[in-house]
Amino acid sequence: MAKEINLVPDVKGEMIKTLKLRNLIFFLCLVVAIASVGITALFGLIAAGQQVAISSKEDTIKSLSQKINSYTDLKDFLTIRDQLGKIQSLTSQKQVLSRTFNILSALIPTGADTITISELNVDLSEKQPTFSFDAQANAGKEPFIDYNVLDAFKKSMQFMNYDYGSYVDKEGNKIPAYCIIESGSDGATFNDPNNGLYAYWTIDAEGCNNKESKGYSTEEYDGANVVKIWRTPQYKEWYKENPTEGQPSINLSGKISNVAHFESSCITYTGDDSKSSADPEWNEENTCKLVPNGTEGIKITDSSNGRGSDNSLVLRFSAKITFNPEVYKFTNTHMLAIAPSGRRNVTDSYVQVQAMFGERAADCAKDDATCNTTTNEGENNG
Repeated sequence: MAKEINLVPDVKGEMIKTLKLRNLIFFLCLVVAIASVGITALFGLIAAGQQVAISSKEDTIKSLSQKINSYTDLKDFLTIRDQLGKIQSLTSQKQVLSRTFNILSALIPTGADTITISELNVDLSEKQPTFSFDAQANAGKEPFIDYNVLDAFKKSMQFMNYDYGSYVDKEGNKIPAYCIIESGSDGATFNDPNNGLYAYWTIDAEGCNNKESKGYSTEEYDGANVVKIWRTPQYKEWYKENPTEGQPSINLSGKISNVAHFESSCITYTGDDSKSSADPEWNEENTCKLVPNGTEGIKITDSSNGRGSDNSLVLRFSAKITFNPEVYKFTNTHMLAIAPSGRRNVTDSYVQVQAMFGERAADCAKDDATCNTTTNEGENNG
């Protein structure tokens, strides 16, 4: 039996293994080097492509910039664009001074006890709008100079309210404010003595009608085709214990459906059918106060006896009233000032407002014993 004899020393064998390992490492390094060169070349190509693309875009930007700058109306365009961007902000800050007349119609009492304004200053520059005015109070009966008139006027401030909101169609879609007519040619708000306030919707005017809305009863007003919309809920006509589908209705929570109506932002309506009467008792709650601080919102700065333009005895006084800023905001549409309940119906008739102003009362003459000695009744809250 033949035997193999290993004539290679152990050291030589270890050297051979080391050489094989060196060759393997060298090969791997060569492969890595070649791959690195390839990746570097690839990155170089990408960078070169990006540079070409960037240069192309820069040329395009320069070309467009030159073209834009060549427009002669560019400055005007940029100014208009800047102003358009500010419209929403400007609108939210806009105030409607003409609402002063509506406020006056609710503020100044008429009847036996009258107050006539001789000078009025409206200040909308502060956080809360203010009226500063000189006026004269006339009790309408002897002794004419009566602090009770002024006292009642001051105490009425806590009962002054306002209301605003939106008119909506029977589907609940808001009707643009320019489509609504709320007052006649004399400036008086439309008011039915038996059914309350209403307005007209110019349904055929451009932008005033949802074409899918049908089934409205129309009438003619001032040459236009209009729909009458009640601002005051019509409880008897709208409330039904079992309402008919598609017919106007109001439930005991005050939700109105299937009829064009006014959605108030201030007044909530609730009905109570727990009593024995056939019809529910309806309650209207207004949370919007015209003079937020009530009697503290009016300051009587001066008062004295005087003679009116007809030589009648009157009580002259100066006052300052602070109002809720929400009343004058342009974004609060269909604004209406509301006098204390039971005093009188509120309108903003130009004729009525005109009658609230008059000539300033004259001081009591030194030889006018009646004017100087007449006792003033009531409490002087000056």
